[in-house]
Amino acid sequence: MQLVKAGLCAFGMSGKVFHAPFLKEHPGFFISAIVERSKEESKEKYPEATIYRSVEDMLQDTDVELVIINTPVQTHYEYAKKALEAGKNIIVEKPFTVNVEEAEELVTLAEEKGLFLSVYQNRRFDRDFQQVQKVLKEGKLGNIKEAEIRFDRFRTTPSGKQHKENPDQIGSGSLHDLGAHLVDQVIQYFGYPEKLFADVFSMKGSEYANDYFEILLFYKNDLRVRLKSSVFTKEDHYAYKIHGDRGSLLQERTDNQEAELVAGAIPVYGKEWMQPLKEADGILNYLNENSETERIFTSSEAGNYMDYYQQIYEHIVFGYPLPSPGKEVIQNMMIIDASITSTEEGKIIVL
Repeated sequence: MQLVKAGLCAFGMSGKVFHAPFLKEHPGFFISAIVERSKEESKEKYPEATIYRSVEDMLQDTDVELVIINTPVQTHYEYAKKALEAGKNIIVEKPFTVNVEEAEELVTLAEEKGLFLSVYQNRRFDRDFQQVQKVLKEGKLGNIKEAEIRFDRFRTTPSGKQHKENPDQIGSGSLHDLGAHLVDQVIQYFGYPEKLFADVFSMKGSEYANDYFEILLFYKNDLRVRLKSSVFTKEDHYAYKIHGDRGSLLQERTDNQEAELVAGAIPVYGKEWMQPLKEADGILNYLNENSETERIFTSSEAGNYMDYYQQIYEHIVFGYPLPSPGKEVIQNMMIIDASITSTEEGKIIVL
């Protein structure tokens, strides 16, 4: 099996939880380098990796062919550009960049260099996202008329992470953080909208970056989709509400991969590593072929973030399609940028 040597630009939560475990367990990858500016925490689990004190030093390592840009979003553009100029293929953590202009420049540079740029949109591999996608493809709901996708939390006190909560730093706040997931999901389901209206602000106060957003998306076929997130949500909502002219789907957000990984779970290559659900996590209510109502409690099948890295490997070795290529994710950034403009100007933005 061809071995792909990878380097991580940081070893914080993202590196420890979402990237290193999968790279280590996938037989096609080898973690060749990890950037830790002062510590050496990675040595315990990844002793084979060379520790570098800066991204710039790691990029000089000729063995590293794939670089994961998993630093704060405000640095994505800088490090991604340096990695591409050093001849490295790259994976950029979401959100891709802080604005459309940076995203477009990086995609153009990657194309000029003949390198690939993928954005780590891991929520495409969540069980709940995939369940909704499955039901939509089955067509049981008919023509979709209205949808709502939420990503809520109950985090009423500051985290202390300046790159996420400082309102003076572009790219901070929930819109770029959780919004990067919701925007990506709605485009995967329904395509690119025609226009939008957004309300983005901070419930904790103006001294903090936005922690609430509501985005109303308008589609040419009269479909309306609402994306919403709040950090003042103690009781869970259905994360997905999809309504068509033949029925409705209510789907909970039940993917537990992040929690399991944080708790120390080791992902398994080649098979599911998450346990099946013990209870149903959705309701499908629709008219069947005989126009009779069927109301079913549904259970989503396990998601697997390993599938993302498997697709990356298959792209490198076999030339298969690249997962979430940068050129595609530019559309996400367009919606995020337009949501900020809509909030500032208080009007509908044509996309």
